[in-house]
This record gives sequence, structure tokens and C-alpha cells, in this order.
Amino acid sequence: MDLVLKNCKLVDEIGEYYIKIDDGKITDISKTPMKASEIIDVKNNYVLPGFIDPHIHFRDPGLTKKEDFHTGSLAAANGGFTTVIDMPNTLPKTNTYKALKEKYEIAQKKSVINFELQAGHNDLEEMKKMMELKPVSFKVFMDLESDESLEKIFHDLSTLMKTTDYNGLVATHCEKKSIVESETERLKEKSENKPIDYTYARPSSSEDESVRQAIELARANDLRLHICHLSSIKSLNMAKSASKNMSVSWEFTPHHLLLDNSSYNIYGTFIKTNPPLREEQDSVRISNLDENSIIGTDHAPHTLDDKTKGVWESSPGIPNLETVVPLLLTEVNRGNLDLKLIPKIFSQNAAEVYGLENKGKIATGYDGDITIIDLKKEGKFDINEFKTKAEYSPFDGWNYVGMPVMTIVNGKVVMDKL
Repeated sequence: MDLVLKNCKLVDEIGEYYIKIDDGKITDISKTPMKASEIIDVKNNYVLPGFIDPHIHFRDPGLTKKEDFHTGSLAAANGGFTTVIDMPNTLPKTNTYKALKEKYEIAQKKSVINFELQAGHNDLEEMKKMMELKPVSFKVFMDLESDESLEKIFHDLSTLMKTTDYNGLVATHCEKKSIVESETERLKEKSENKPIDYTYARPSSSEDESVRQAIELARANDLRLHICHLSSIKSLNMAKSASKNMSVSWEFTPHHLLLDNSSYNIYGTFIKTNPPLREEQDSVRISNLDENSIIGTDHAPHTLDDKTKGVWESSPGIPNLETVVPLLLTEVNRGNLDLKLIPKIFSQNAAEVYGLENKGKIATGYDGDITIIDLKKEGKFDINEFKTKAEYSPFDGWNYVGMPVMTIVNGKVVMDKL
């Protein structure tokens, strides 16, 4: 069935447009009226390329009491996302052919939006098998690996790139294991711990040292490096400098952009996450977003019980899929962020880094993945209205101006608040 969207505003374009989608693809964009079996009046709202979240944890399989691919994808659609990329730290870990195949099958049955999967690293032969399933990249949790194992992982990935169709993209969680372990041990010796101590147990220096190491390893092995949830301004400057002569990309989360570690005194362990919120002077901010940035929510839901076990035992992770777009549109309305950056940081840049063909642009021949935003819609976040299984958010009760009002996946409406 074909679909026409009428009265569409496009970023950086004058006037109103018609957009036709047929058989899941954008087939025409014009100011001239078009016919179709279904016509949707967009009501002069902005029509953007479907948003892509390159960093989510849907907890499926093995941890589905926290989230699963159905509830997670509903939350993504509710938040304006048409594609997500899931991380491999499920149960079992997605680092074998069998586990990766199982997760693909689960996602295909449950997901209401498009998805891709990252694979966990393993020995070279197992990674070769996994390449048959075409994971979009390999994820390395550097905070869980010694220097020696990291040398081997990056070397094996380099060999994999030369012997398969692996594109050489490695996504990294950058925190230095030795620093985290020593600082955590030191702080645990205190007679009393407060939630804010978690910041100092995983200090910005651990991220900075890990980012430096990731850049060196990626350069030495001719790999493409993507730094997940970058939170330190020093690490950002290193990544920017390295990107001048090698392939380096990075993503920011909404919590690292909008909060600092003083928030632990308000939200306690509900905002515990890895890497933790930084001291204000060390943290990235909205002003650091530019045309090369990517937003990755690191949507990582847990149960309330998981989040209330004290400083050290509470699970790290924040659900973000249903808050991030309104949060950043609010910054647009405040004059802190250029609207022209929204399609880049939410769609185009992630599509390019992860090689998602025919995604990331409103153009003929591209997939019919569309996010429609009402830039003036006002409201207040209410966790009870969210689709995620998570029952907490540091942004619950925050006011916003700007909201995704329709999500279209492959030409089909999956969320409608128009």
C-alpha cells in the first residue's frame, strides 16, 4: 500500500512538501499534490529521517523482566526511533554464532521497528562464524579487559577484517579496568559510602586513559573506532584530534549532556550508570554537540529492586528512549541547539558510521523511515505513560517543549500522536 504525507516541513527547506512512500521506499518528494491509497496530513510539522539509536540494551534474552524486544521497540517507536542497535551483554552473551542467531530470531518476532545487532568478541574462528549473520560491529567492554587481552582482541578484529567482509568497526566502552578496580577498592574502605562516591570510583581519568588506548589500538590495527557514551571533555578532545587522520566517531547520552554528578544527591542510585555522571568541569555539555556528533541513548532499563541495592550493588543503567528527543528539542527551543543538527545527530551520522544503507535521509530511493516532530508541543514527562518496563527516570516530571508525534517504519505508522 502506498502512502502520501502532505503539508510536510523539511529542515532547511522553504514551503510545504508532499512525500510519497511506496513498497517501503520514498518514491517522490514534491510541492505538487500526489495521490495514494492513504494520505496523512502532517499539519505543517517537521518531517525528519527516521531516528536511529546505535546503543540500546533490550535485555532479550535472559533478562526480560527488565525489558524485552517487544516492550523496548514499543518504547523506541514512542520516542521517535525507527531503528535501534542492540548490545551483546545479554544472557547468554551475544558472542557466539548460536547466541547471535537466537537473538536475531527473537528480535524478528518481537520488534515493531527496524533493528541491528552488535556482536561480542570471541576467538577468531567464532567471530568468523558470526560474520555469516552480519552483525553491524563488534563491541568491546574495555573496562572488563586487561591490557594484554585488549591487544589480542584488536589484533583478532584486524585479522577478521582481512579474511571476511567485516567492515572494521569496533564500538568501545572506554573505562580503564585497572583504574576502576583500584579506585573502587579504595572508596569501599570508607566507613560510609554515598551514591556520589560512584563517580570517583570510575573517575574521568579512567575514561581518558581508555580512550587514548582505544585510539592507539584502532590505529595500530587499521580499525574504525566508535566510542560509546563519551562523557569526558578531555576524551572528546582526544577523539576529535584523532579523527583528523583516522576513522573515529563518538556518541553522547542525554544524561551525560544534561546532568552532572551533583545529581546523585537528588536521584541517588537511580542515576547510577557506566560511565558515571562527571563533575561539571569534566563533563560534556549540549554546547559540545556539532555536525559530527551522534546521540546514543544507552537505554539500559532495570527493575526498581535492581536500582535500590546501595552504592555498589545497584545495577548501572538509565532508560532514555522516550525522553531524549523531547529533551533535545527543548534545547532547540531554548536556543541552545540548532534544529539543523537534529537529523544529523539522531539519524544521518549513525547511518553512515554503521553502514545502514538507504537510511538517514529524506530522499527518493531511501527507506520509508520517518520521524515527525511537533516542535511546539509542550508537556511533562510521566513515567506511567512510557512503554518501557522501567519504572524510573531522572527526567520523570521534567517539562519539555517539542515531541515526536509520529513514527513511520518502512512506510507503516507504528506511533501516532498527531
